[in-house]
Amino acid sequence: MCRFILYAGPPLTLSSLITEPGNSLIHQSFESYEREEPLNGDGFGVAWYVPDLSEAPAVFRSVSPAWSNRNLMELARVTRSNCILAHVRAATSGLLVSEANCHPFAHRQFCFMHNGEVGGFHRLRRALLAALSDESFAAIGGTTDSEHIFALFLDQYLKVHVADPVQAMAESLRAAIKQVLALGREAGCTETSYLNIAVSDGKCSVVSRVTTDPANRSDSLYFQIGKEYTCDGGLCRMLEAPNGHGGVIVSSERLSCDEGWQPVPVNHLVVIDHDHTASVVPF
Repeated sequence: MCRFILYAGPPLTLSSLITEPGNSLIHQSFESYEREEPLNGDGFGVAWYVPDLSEAPAVFRSVSPAWSNRNLMELARVTRSNCILAHVRAATSGLLVSEANCHPFAHRQFCFMHNGEVGGFHRLRRALLAALSDESFAAIGGTTDSEHIFALFLDQYLKVHVADPVQAMAESLRAAIKQVLALGREAGCTETSYLNIAVSDGKCSVVSRVTTDPANRSDSLYFQIGKEYTCDGGLCRMLEAPNGHGGVIVSSERLSCDEGWQPVPVNHLVVIDHDHTASVVPF
């Protein structure tokens, strides 16, 4: 299983999530606290949005371990964004370690990453591909189950009849997850699926914590809401906001020991609107 972080809020350096916190994403790449296997060294990726220049995200991915990539350290030090997605990978057994399989994945304005696995994916993959539009089929560049779910999401987004953008994204992610689980049932798959998924268009974001396993065996996921996330001299914390919003972090693990981190309930979504208000709703 992998580890990931999604941030939405006032512009923040990538290093505030990737290198500076006590349990930064770099730390989680070699010493994850909430996985039985602490290593997530099968590549990494980071995506960020610069809306003044493009609605599509910039993406930097590599098969090298995050902890030893000097380019990542330098990029993180000087790059700021109001929407950041970052991921360190522990490859599912049997899948290739290649740059094409590193998260996040991007297509048009959307960015997507996944922690977990689709149970029995090798048996349902052909039916999933047959269900895709030509555009979504062509968008798949790697072999991961994650990127195939992203393709389902892209197709569902074109079909959904919801005017509000963030609700359209939430409904599309729900539909994509339900579709992949239905395909698994039709293929006779009995393996468990773990579907912690984050998707964003740079303005709105939706993150799921969904599993077909008992709740106490689901992958960890936390969120924190406040005014602004700051890192100063190695101390990282979320400043409180009187109205309860301003900055939102959703992370596989708590980045720091400051108060305010809350577990995302199992089989729920975190829905983050364009003004960075966040709500937790049942899947």
